[in-house]
Amino acid sequence: MSPTPEQIEAEIEVQRAQLAGTVDALAAKLDVKSQAQAKVADLKDRATTDTGSPRPEVMGGAVAAVVLLVAYVVWKRRAR
Repeated sequence: MSPTPEQIEAEIEVQRAQLAGTVDALAAKLDVKSQAQAKVADLKDRATTDTGSPRPEVMGGAVAAVVLLVAYVVWKRRAR
């Protein structure tokens, strides 16, 4: 039994919707600018409190990194 024209049209519509979803997903993957903006927003949310001030653990990590950098520079200058 062959499908009716209505069944064929319904199948075409389903395939068209699936293809549109696939194209939208590919376009989202290729949009590097919006991906970068979303990543920045996520990192900002994780690094700050609800009031917008930096989280204490982030500040502690930043201070530790600066101290290590200064210690490394001093050590390299003395090694000369």
